[in-house]
Amino acid sequence: MGGIAAEETFDGTFLFPAHFTTRPGFRMHYVDEGAGEPIVLIHGEPTWAYLYRNFIPVLSRHFRIIAPDTATADYTLDRHPRNLSALIDELDLRDITLVMQDWGGPMGAVVASRYPDRMKRFVAMNTIFGTDRNVREERLTPWFAAIKTMEDSGQLEAVLGNLRYLVGGIMMTLGLQRRDVVTDTWLRAYAAAFPSFEECRGAIAFPLEGLHLERIRDTLAGALPGLFKLGQSGVPAMMIEGMQDHAIWPHVAIAGFRAFFPMGTVHEVPQAGHFIQEDAPDVVVPLIEEFCRRT
Repeated sequence: MGGIAAEETFDGTFLFPAHFTTRPGFRMHYVDEGAGEPIVLIHGEPTWAYLYRNFIPVLSRHFRIIAPDTATADYTLDRHPRNLSALIDELDLRDITLVMQDWGGPMGAVVASRYPDRMKRFVAMNTIFGTDRNVREERLTPWFAAIKTMEDSGQLEAVLGNLRYLVGGIMMTLGLQRRDVVTDTWLRAYAAAFPSFEECRGAIAFPLEGLHLERIRDTLAGALPGLFKLGQSGVPAMMIEGMQDHAIWPHVAIAGFRAFFPMGTVHEVPQAGHFIQEDAPDVVVPLIEEFCRRT
């Protein structure tokens, strides 16, 4: 959580006691609310557990909700799943439901491949697990077109290294649709995770890994067969897709989900974008609660 104080509530919008683990090799913050089967909420970038603030109170009525902040100085797809795996080991989580958005999808795929016997359900939201030739040959989404332009011009670090000032604009570029959620408190909460350039390194590194797929190919190649096997076995899976995503083409995300989880269900949310947690919590949270209670 960067320099966020453990007692910070952001004007009462984040009222969850802070928990910390050092098992990953650094002091990692996570939310731990409720009891019962664990639901692990995995965020991407440039966000932290604040993204799930509307999910936790409802889902924790029937489940144990774990929302980790896995960021560390080693911002790679290989390292982040190891951080999450360390937390799963420390808490001895079993019968896990993974809820994954943005980079949470690839992270979740790696984690699931390491703990197949502990996985019970999968919920994907505006994410993709892997890539294939068709995806690579697609024209770039607005987000990755912007990343390429900034990289080519040498401006990427100057922009993404200043998220304490620019996080709201970046999230809109990624596809945030609801402008009414963008209050002073909201901006302060998201910016608080990025108080300096050092805390922005993940937001710089991850888009480049998405643009230059060779950087993550080996990690995904080791994980995706395990995820595919779980999907083919009929493990309960659901995708909730915001159709106004500017980071990942929705049709590509849906096709990828169906390739891994042919028996899964897909819910399209027409007016929601990449941050579906912000754009449509009133739609998404009941879907997840009903899915987890039914399966």
